[in-house]
Amino acid sequence: MNFLHRGLYALILIVLFQTILSAKYLYKDEVVFNPKFNAEIEKLGSELYLKTGISLKLIMLKELPENQTIANYEKKLIQNFNEPTILLTFSQMNSKVDIMAQPTSLYEYFDKKQVLSPISSDVQAFVIALLNMDFSDMTSGGTIIPLLAQKSKKGEAVGKYSAAMFNGYADIAEQVAESKGVVLENAVGSVNQHSIFAVKILFYGIILIAIVMYIKRRIFYARQKKDG
Repeated sequence: MNFLHRGLYALILIVLFQTILSAKYLYKDEVVFNPKFNAEIEKLGSELYLKTGISLKLIMLKELPENQTIANYEKKLIQNFNEPTILLTFSQMNSKVDIMAQPTSLYEYFDKKQVLSPISSDVQAFVIALLNMDFSDMTSGGTIIPLLAQKSKKGEAVGKYSAAMFNGYADIAEQVAESKGVVLENAVGSVNQHSIFAVKILFYGIILIAIVMYIKRRIFYARQKKDG
């Protein structure tokens, strides 16, 4: 019986050890714990590294260490890697997402500001700028935060986190690959990009029309009040 227990214990250790070894690009996961999610990240990360020499690692934290910012956490962690490395880090309890690259020349291969933009489309950016009457910064195309900001039903939060972070991971990987002039076979691509964009235009177009009508109504009432 003790022999069986020792054998089972050894088997568990082997499985865990192999899992740790294989999790090179999903470097830390304290949130999702989904084998399929792990496999997809590893597949895309491995291909990117093989073709570009750049290691893109995803860090999924439950919570940041006490009294530590996400940037400080990344600065300390990134020192452990010798190869060119990009860290995409998410902390669930702190509601923080960040990207850090070493060496800094890696920022030339992807648009950090775009990936982390809270605005998903150009139309949405225009509507927000119109509402605020500030057109100085209309960065859009965010692939993480718009998904994280969506409300989720009970029990669906983990799915939202995994979808948002995989979306951002794939976005960075594809931008790096394009900058390097290589094609990723495991890239997510843009199969439904045009249809999604059409839906966004329709949705935000309705909002824009509503805003214009509101402004016209305010002007109309202001003139009536002035004439009266």
